[in-house]
Amino acid sequence: MKPIRELLLHPWLSQRAQFLLGILFAVAAWPKLMDPPSFAKALWTYALFPAWSILPLALVVPWLELLCGLLLVLGIWVRAATSWITLLLLGFILALSINLVRRHPVDCGCFSVAATTRTTEERLGDMRLDILRDLGMLALATLTLLDQRRKAHALPKDRG
Repeated sequence: MKPIRELLLHPWLSQRAQFLLGILFAVAAWPKLMDPPSFAKALWTYALFPAWSILPLALVVPWLELLCGLLLVLGIWVRAATSWITLLLLGFILALSINLVRRHPVDCGCFSVAATTRTTEERLGDMRLDILRDLGMLALATLTLLDQRRKAHALPKDRG
């Protein structure tokens, strides 16, 4: 039986993780790109950002998500795109966690910016699920980065 590390770092799995992560980020960017004011409102409800930063974040983050997602799907600048996605995911997890600890329910604005009407407990439960989803995407990003590291350290074949 193969060691788990060898199975996790198999190129077949790594390529699919990279592609899936790229698709997820490109899809997540779309509703934010189509409705920046609603995304800005979602960011405002986190109560973590200074007022002056809300609009720039609402305009830049979706484009960064789309660009990084497309780069992963196309297999271009994979390490840079995955590094940016990792930073974004860590930020998303931190922002959701802070608000969860405060018991301040927010709609994450991750894949939809539409307003919803749910109870506080339902929204807090959704935040827990959002954190789990983001941790899963962080695992995909880690797998992609490890694969990039493996490729960078692979010895060139003997051409003699």
